[in-house]
Amino acid sequence: MQIEETALPGVYRLTPARHGDARGFFAESWNRRTLAKAGLHLPEFVQDNHSLSAQAGTIRGLHFQSPPHAQGKLVRCGRGRLFDVAVDVRKGSPTYGQWIGEELSFNNGQQLWIPAGFLHGFMTLEPDTEIVYKCTDHYAPECDGAVLWSSCGIDWPDVADPLLSDKDAAAQPLDQFDSPFDYEAQMGRQP
Repeated sequence: MQIEETALPGVYRLTPARHGDARGFFAESWNRRTLAKAGLHLPEFVQDNHSLSAQAGTIRGLHFQSPPHAQGKLVRCGRGRLFDVAVDVRKGSPTYGQWIGEELSFNNGQQLWIPAGFLHGFMTLEPDTEIVYKCTDHYAPECDGAVLWSSCGIDWPDVADPLLSDKDAAAQPLDQFDSPFDYEAQMGRQP
């Protein structure tokens, strides 16, 4: 497995090795031991999610789950292509408000590790795109939140009329968001 740091400290790009032949390929998308040997120690995962977006140009996010049920996510694309985004919203972080975006696709097999304290969202780039991700905490509706996708200065792929849920279209902008995440407290809990 190839492990690369991104421009945002704590967010990693993981590329599993694919072993292929005339039948297709096999890839080990998650292995705690392999990552630990490489020095990457991720929290325990407790839930897997899988979503399908029928139309290209669908935006989901920017989502977060606040403490005490904050979630880290290991994200990959099961089918199609998507532009995946993480935005640092940890108060006091030297990279607060900064974002990274990566194209994840079935073909490239890349994954993103997005820790708690970051907004997460994506835009589909092909019809019938699937996203599959592991979470470090269970879904808790009372901790569920969103920030407006267009308020963070993200250089989204050019789509004339993106498709959003009512919840995401009505989300608060980043400049009005009172983040529940604290950089110093979170860094103090790191091993």
